[in-house]
Amino acid sequence: MHLTMTNADANKFRFYRIEIVRGLFGDWGLVRNWGRIGSSGQLRTAWFDTESEAKDARFDLHMQKTRRGYE
Repeated sequence: MHLTMTNADANKFRFYRIEIVRGLFGDWGLVRNWGRIGSSGQLRTAWFDTESEAKDARFDLHMQKTRRGYE
C-alpha cells in the first residue's frame, strides 16, 4: 500500500508505504517505510505471530494515516 500527502503551500511532500511480509520462522512482519518524496526515508518492521494480527495493524495504521491527510 502506497500513500502520499502533498501540500505545496506547506512544503509537504511525503510518502508512506505499508507492506506485510512473512518471516523465516512463521511470523509475520508489518514493514513501514516513510519520508519525504524523493528520499529513501525511514524503515521499521513490527513482528506479529499471525497474519490476521499483521493485517489488523495495517488497517489501523492505514486509517490513522488517512485521517492525517494521506491519500
